[in-house]
Amino acid sequence: MRWHLYCRVVDNFGDVGVAWRLATGLASRGEDVRLAVDDARALAWMAPGGATGVEICAWADAPGSAPDVVLELFGAGLPDAAEAAACESPRAPRVVNVEHLSAEGYVERSHGLPSPRRTARGRPFTTWYFYPGFTKGTGGLLREPGLIERREGFDARTWLRSIGVETRPGERRVGLFCYPHSAVASLVEALQGAPTLLLLAHGAATEQVGAVLGPTLARGAVRAVALPRLSQLDFDRLLWSCDLNFVRGEDSLVRAIWAGAPFVWQLYIQDDGAHRVKLAAFLDLLLAGAPADLVAAVRQVFGNWNDGASGSIDAAALAPASLSAWTTHVRRWRGELAGREDLVTGLLRFAASNR
Repeated sequence: MRWHLYCRVVDNFGDVGVAWRLATGLASRGEDVRLAVDDARALAWMAPGGATGVEICAWADAPGSAPDVVLELFGAGLPDAAEAAACESPRAPRVVNVEHLSAEGYVERSHGLPSPRRTARGRPFTTWYFYPGFTKGTGGLLREPGLIERREGFDARTWLRSIGVETRPGERRVGLFCYPHSAVASLVEALQGAPTLLLLAHGAATEQVGAVLGPTLARGAVRAVALPRLSQLDFDRLLWSCDLNFVRGEDSLVRAIWAGAPFVWQLYIQDDGAHRVKLAAFLDLLLAGAPADLVAAVRQVFGNWNDGASGSIDAAALAPASLSAWTTHVRRWRGELAGREDLVTGLLRFAASNR
């Protein structure tokens, strides 16, 4: 099938990151994919070289060949020409809105439902809602075939050496990718209990840790390395290389889950507190069946990390013994999720069944 994807970059390039994984996932299954994006600059470092079967174009470019499926990503709307093509051509495509990832209950209730709309010229058409999610009643998570097997065969030390990072015996590795309002000083203090290599993603993580540690990027048991911008493939490898990952946004959360190591997710803070509801729903799913002491520790770390600079990170929860129990639970949950249909497979089935 011919797919047209439409993505607007709202903040931090997370949206185009998800759009690119989705586009390449479809193309890898033999689909013909056109990705229209209003700001494609980030793809120069996220996906150098592009991908076979994916055409990138500007947001407002008129559609070329008629698509079978139009994907409106994250409810950001469609250009007028795409809306017109969705209802005024002799063979109108199926229009699907792939929404943001959430663990909240409305996701299962809304997944797969139609919504009547009108174009700018008043013509009616229907959008179908497709919700990614963590439960069987949702659209699942982005996961390429063979991903878990590739992760399990990965040699972290060799890859780190290839990007100029030398590890030391007995040193835990912690990856940090965060927004500017995180409790970085508290995290650095909490990590002092054991030798730690802190691997800093480009941007806010590097800037904030640099302000805490100074130009040496070292204090006590903690030393840090500032990394360049990484492609999506190398960002996955960074997560695979760490004993603990701090991530932000939706795409990085999913990749941290597949990495199979303990992780702490930072949500984008919303003034009305909606991020707290979203976090609580996620933790309920993540921690289902976990030992009570692990539940308490993980909730404390997630909660304080998402409170911003006022949060205080519990050093005991990040100690090697705690990370061992945390790893066991995370890998069990990863196994459950990996046993379900992935998002691209579900989307292909959904589009075909609604044509």
